Amino acid sequence: MRLNNKLYDLFEDKGKKIKIELVCLGLGYTAVTTSDGGIGISYTYFDRKTSCSLVRSYCDYEGRPAIELLEKIKSDDAIERSMALALINALNYPRALSLPEDPQNKIMFEILGVHAGTKVAMVGYFRPLVTYLKTQQLPLKILDDFHGLGRKESFYEKLGNWADVLFLTSTSLLNNTTEEILAKVGKRVRTVMLGPSTPMVGEAFNHLPVHILAGTVPIDSEKVLKAVRHGIGTRFIHLHSKKSYCLPQQS
Repeated sequence: MRLNNKLYDLFEDKGKKIKIELVCLGLGYTAVTTSDGGIGISYTYFDRKTSCSLVRSYCDYEGRPAIELLEKIKSDDAIERSMALALINALNYPRALSLPEDPQNKIMFEILGVHAGTKVAMVGYFRPLVTYLKTQQLPLKILDDFHGLGRKESFYEKLGNWADVLFLTSTSLLNNTTEEILAKVGKRVRTVMLGPSTPMVGEAFNHLPVHILAGTVPIDSEKVLKAVRHGIGTRFIHLHSKKSYCLPQQS
């Protein structure tokens, strides 16, 4: 996957210099903190729990060079990629802190050109967004395996000849479907990658038809880490973070 390789390459040098302080593999989210004060989160991706261990091959990364975990962004194991993506967000933390905020999604909607009649496709079920889009009576098609919504074949067809806008969950990075999905979008489709997992690294996406990255940057690290440990979801994490954005095509 080219995207995984680009994320690795962008942080390889820093990963050799920085050490991991903490890895917290929560039920909902994974968090990683680094020796330079960084913190990053990512969705904890697993289909189902079949044993007492979710980790295929245990390694204690705490106190180790970050490069050892960074390599797992190329793994075929979704749990390892969950930890690696959280690490990438931690390594990118100083830069992410400087990004502009978009707390009410106003800028995101402006860039995407969402207005009356806009046809929206969504990968991943974002409940607050779904509620808003329905109140605006916008045509909406959703693909979400966990919620049993949509069929891949017909959804991909809609991406090519129906949709105006695509809301794409960054969880797609964890099941390696991001590039597959983006390969199906029509030329006029405007796309946002969004969710707390989003790596706010425009350079990683400038080969893809992504118009905006909308992510979550922790502000109160202790409360975010507590939320991860306690299995609390996005809504609580947002209380102690800021919603930021960047534009890949301008990076």
